[in-house]
Amino acid sequence: MAETGADGRRARKKARTRSEIADAALRLFLARGFEQVTIAEIAEAADVSVATVFNHFSSKEALVLDEDGEREAKLVAAVRDRRAGSSVVAALHEHFAAELAADIGGELGDGHRQFWDLVRNSESLRGYAQRMWTRHEDSLAAAIAADGGLDAADPSVRALAHFAVESLAIAKTGDRDPRAVLDAAFTILREGWQDVTRT
Repeated sequence: MAETGADGRRARKKARTRSEIADAALRLFLARGFEQVTIAEIAEAADVSVATVFNHFSSKEALVLDEDGEREAKLVAAVRDRRAGSSVVAALHEHFAAELAADIGGELGDGHRQFWDLVRNSESLRGYAQRMWTRHEDSLAAAIAADGGLDAADPSVRALAHFAVESLAIAKTGDRDPRAVLDAAFTILREGWQDVTRT
C-alpha cells in the first residue's frame, strides 16, 4: 500500500513539473514569439534543467501542442463509444465542439485566439500541427472503418476523416468565430454543399 502511495506521489510530481514547464514555455512564447525563445530560457523560467525539459517533452514544438496523444485517443473514443442512435458525423461534431469549448473556457480562456495565432504564425509549429492532425486523421479513419466494417483506405472513409479533422483545424487557426466555423463545416458534412446555380 505504501508503495502505491509513493507511486501516486511520483506521478503527481511528474505531472506538476510537466505542467509548470509547459506553462512557463507558453508564457515566453506568447510574449516573445516561438522562434525567439530557447529551451534553456524555458528551463530557467520553470526552474528545471534542460535535460528535465526533454524528459517531459520530445521537442520544442511539443511544449505548445502537448496533448497530442490524449486528444487522439479521445477522438477515436468519440466514434467508438458514441451513444446508441448517434451518427459518426454527429458524434464528431459534438466531440469537436466540446474540445473547442474546453480550449476557450479552460486554461486558454481569452488567450485562445492568441494561442492559435502563435501556431499559425510559426512555420515550425504549423508543420508540427499539420503532422499531428494527419496522425489524428489516420487514427480516425481506422476507427470509422472498424465501426462500419469498412476498409480504412476506402475513399469515403478517408474523405470523412480528413474533412472532419480539417474542420477543427480551420476553426482553431482561422480568424473567425471558431464555433461558427465548426458548425458550418459540419452542416456541409451532414447535408452536403448547397450549390448555387449561376444565372
